[in-house]
Amino acid sequence: MRYNIYLRPEPEGGFTVVVPALPGCITWGKDVYEARRMAVDAIEAYVASLIEQHEPVPGDNDGLVASVEVSVSHG
Repeated sequence: MRYNIYLRPEPEGGFTVVVPALPGCITWGKDVYEARRMAVDAIEAYVASLIEQHEPVPGDNDGLVASVEVSVSHG
């Protein structure tokens, strides 16, 4: 299965990783390489837990990742 991940750089260093399709599936890595590796571990554990509990495993195959730009007024 394929899942989208969001890597957020942290002020103190490293990256927090969020898996939008799996609520609460969050991990961290000291660099992008480690963050991606930790994401795979977290996703595998999350999905294994769902299977063990006989819960449906959501996919992320139909997801669309996009970004938008907005203007913010600091009135």
